[in-house]
Amino acid sequence: MSITSITVRIADDPVPRKFVGRFAWTLNELIEAGDRGVTSFERPAPRWSHYIYRLRRDGVGIVTTDEKHSGPYQGTHGRYRLSVPVTVIDRVAS
Repeated sequence: MSITSITVRIADDPVPRKFVGRFAWTLNELIEAGDRGVTSFERPAPRWSHYIYRLRRDGVGIVTTDEKHSGPYQGTHGRYRLSVPVTVIDRVAS
């Protein structure tokens, strides 16, 4: 089951916001992850950084923490977490 649409309230903003497609999926992943957050290192998906950028632009508070990883391609990756309360009003899944 994949989320195709999600309507939420962000922090104290009384105006509901609706996200669709991959932006809805990404926001749902962040909500479900809670304090542990999400990372493209653990959940490979196309264009995580773009989805996060667009959600931030649309008013969703998201913080990024840099984390190191080892292995043959060692380096860093970002862990994304919601920094504001997000209340789900409606979810549509396909």
